[in-house]
Amino acid sequence: MSFDFGAFNNWGSLRKVAIRDVDQAFISDAKIDAEWRDLNFHSRPDLANARKEYKVVEDILAATGAEVIKLPAAPGLTLDSIYTHDALIVTPRGLVKPRMGKPQRRQESEVNGGALESLGFPVAGEITGEGKVEGGDLVWIDRYTLLAGVGYRTNLEGLRQLGELAGSDVEILWFDMPHYKGRSDVFHLMSCLSPLDHDLAVVYPPLMAARQVEFLESRGIKFVEVPAEEFDTMGCNVLALGPRHALMVEGNPETERRMKAAGVKVDVIKGYDICRKGEGGPTCMTRPLVRG
Repeated sequence: MSFDFGAFNNWGSLRKVAIRDVDQAFISDAKIDAEWRDLNFHSRPDLANARKEYKVVEDILAATGAEVIKLPAAPGLTLDSIYTHDALIVTPRGLVKPRMGKPQRRQESEVNGGALESLGFPVAGEITGEGKVEGGDLVWIDRYTLLAGVGYRTNLEGLRQLGELAGSDVEILWFDMPHYKGRSDVFHLMSCLSPLDHDLAVVYPPLMAARQVEFLESRGIKFVEVPAEEFDTMGCNVLALGPRHALMVEGNPETERRMKAAGVKVDVIKGYDICRKGEGGPTCMTRPLVRG
């Protein structure tokens, strides 16, 4: 395979990133009315405000110099399709189309994978059968080390298949995720771990496995800890635009202060209608494809 996916980590400078904007995901007031309750949104998104909020996200991504690839709308996709991170996995052998743990989202991987394959991205395969994987449960530490969370959205069978598709030189280290709010909640590994650089990550330790904390410490990774009062407001859902350059949702001032104290440049978005109501932050809304 000659395609260059760049560096396999979650903090390198963005070079290519896939998104699905509000007009292709939310589409119309009628679609929002029909879907938001069934998808467990906290409240109904306002379409006009969502467009304004998302434009800011697009401007920030463009300012990084990355190529921003817009994914299309398609029949059967829901409001959740704005959260592109979960519906594709990048591996050294190519993209993997996951089988989403949330049944309403299972068409997304085929649509997103097909769109990128048409642009020349190689596809290594897909997760099938009883396997389940979502992108938010995966964090690349380096080219050969992939951390995974096992919970209601990702299972061991899914990780077994992913290991075969990613290649024998990739080690998948998995950690059990807590029950927390239950099966209907959006809770991933990245809900409590967001890398900012090779030696720095935003974390929420109370919901992390002890083995996970010890592993990160063994790799020399320092922590910016999210206070308890800022966890539910997505203080930990932080997207690295590049090393020590982060994008976060407003309303988490102490987490923002702690990141800046650790030498991190922070961009802040409102995210009221595009993030908070659907529990999908800056990480969830973007599918980094190539990092430097």
